[in-house]
Amino acid sequence: MTSLPLTPFCPANPTEAAAAMAIQVADLFHKLQGALPLETVLRRDEPLARRTTLRVGGPADLFVEPDCEHALVTVLELAAQMEVPLFVLGRGSNLLIRDGGIRGVVLSLAHSNFSAIERKDSLFHCGAGARLKAIATEARRAGVAGFEFLEGIPGSLGGALRMNAGAMNSWTFTLVERLRYVTRSGEIQDVPAAEVPVTYRSCPLLRESIALGALLRGTPDESEAIRARMDVYSRKRWDSQPNQPSAGCTFKNPTPTLPAGKLIEELGLKGTRVGDAMVSEVHANFFVNLGNASARDVLQLLELVRQRAREARGVELEAEVEIIGEDLP
Repeated sequence: MTSLPLTPFCPANPTEAAAAMAIQVADLFHKLQGALPLETVLRRDEPLARRTTLRVGGPADLFVEPDCEHALVTVLELAAQMEVPLFVLGRGSNLLIRDGGIRGVVLSLAHSNFSAIERKDSLFHCGAGARLKAIATEARRAGVAGFEFLEGIPGSLGGALRMNAGAMNSWTFTLVERLRYVTRSGEIQDVPAAEVPVTYRSCPLLRESIALGALLRGTPDESEAIRARMDVYSRKRWDSQPNQPSAGCTFKNPTPTLPAGKLIEELGLKGTRVGDAMVSEVHANFFVNLGNASARDVLQLLELVRQRAREARGVELEAEVEIIGEDLP
């Protein structure tokens, strides 16, 4: 679920700026090599398509997977000092990376040290890298309800917090007691959820900062009752969503009474293709990769659907999937 721009990159002269950025990235790579522990993953030109649920997109100039908060803060501080842009990548759902990839640093909190799930009674302390499905499963085993809707969201807690992700009429922040995050300057904060404003599909605080984890609260219930609800949700999801690679819902619902999928279906756009990108024939708000789609295919399909909605119904569709990176030259 997500990427987070911490330092914008706005070149005045694209050719000169690209050359300058390449030098900055190379310098940052060498500084990080000397500053990070051996357990931290540090790679150049890392392919990102396989790290997204849509399976498209170009490489990252630098890919870093810190093994601890100290290493993470080191990356943030050095990237800021050297004015290298930085993005946070979750499990890659709700994300479309352009074919030219991402300039600068792509940061992942997938290391096991950021993915722990610890329980005390009905409280769960979960790292930002914890998979939502794993959290839901652990809660079921412990006889704690309220987490069932997370089972079907293909992402990590950090992305779910940033997007206030929801399903089955439930939302991530309804579970949150406390939020732990780090600012772009490397300052770590731990605050009550009541102090964190959230909206539909957004936590504005986490557009400028990075979630490190959260304390989540559920309610006691019988494990079998929880399992039954999860089974119902799972069947509903697989009956109504495609099984091909996708980024999840493509557009936000224009209004509470007009789902984007219903609108696109009414426009007769199910099955519409650009290259190997297609509007799903199962759910019209899912755009799927039939095997060899490029990000360019998906972007052209998005624009085609938006144009049809605008012309036929006067509706301006807003992307829910996050689009980042650069096009190929």
